[in-house]
Amino acid sequence: MIYDIRQVTTCTYASPVAHAHHVLRLTPVSRPGQRVHLSALRIEPPPVKAREGADFFGNRLTSITINEPHSTLAVKVSARIAVDPVAKRDPAASPAWEAVRDEVFAATDISPLSPVHFLFASRMVSLDPEIRDYARQSFSPGRPIVEAALDLNHRIKTDMIYEIGATTVTTTAPMSFALRRGVCQDFAHIMISGLRGLGLPAAYVSGYLRTTRDPEQTQLQGADAMHAWVMVWCGEAIGWIGFDPTNDMIASDDHIALAVGRDYSDVAPMDGVIVAAGGQRITVSVSVTPVQPTAALLPQNAL
Repeated sequence: MIYDIRQVTTCTYASPVAHAHHVLRLTPVSRPGQRVHLSALRIEPPPVKAREGADFFGNRLTSITINEPHSTLAVKVSARIAVDPVAKRDPAASPAWEAVRDEVFAATDISPLSPVHFLFASRMVSLDPEIRDYARQSFSPGRPIVEAALDLNHRIKTDMIYEIGATTVTTTAPMSFALRRGVCQDFAHIMISGLRGLGLPAAYVSGYLRTTRDPEQTQLQGADAMHAWVMVWCGEAIGWIGFDPTNDMIASDDHIALAVGRDYSDVAPMDGVIVAAGGQRITVSVSVTPVQPTAALLPQNAL
């Protein structure tokens, strides 16, 4: 599936910002099963300095500095990305979850996507005993890891209420778990905490969902905005598999990955420092549209 993606992030400030420095994680990169045909980033007002780079996990970083006073910052992204569907597999044919746990604890690979980096507590995901015990109900002794992860994925969807505004970007996994409500970030953090509590590697993925689906299909929660899901390492023979607890599904060609990290703090789309007084308001609009096979490439100035 090929998609045209357009995202506009607008920051409106209560008083003019005299100086700003931001780090943006809004430029997609090619990954296994995903190819970026082209992408463009426009920033208004234009930064006086801009530098491209990458973080440890291979996510694309754009560091910008704006010196002129401004009351609004607009960051516009356009991209065309091809995503392959995930091959169907028999969940019961995957290895027992204890075998995967033992395998990863014996691993010596420390490359960026090695599972060892996604085993332990991180800034926004603690190893909470209550969440671990909740996850353990899906991981009975000897149960195949994909089958167990699918069950946990389903239970989080069933037991949690998707409610915009119930939490914020700073809400931790134990807080949203106690509330039993939140958004995709919270669903993902809870699943990650439970899996890591059992000794299983789990990564946080930010990205997009297809905005439009077939009329007979249920609209996905998290479409028309940035989305988050979980990658679970299922052993050397299978590798990483994406699970979307917000929609109770395996992440496939409805999902377009933007950045991967240990939790939201590793992949925040925009952070930094501003010199100003008063508050700010951030709005995000996203469009993810399938492309017809004959469509021309999205122009660099499409936004």
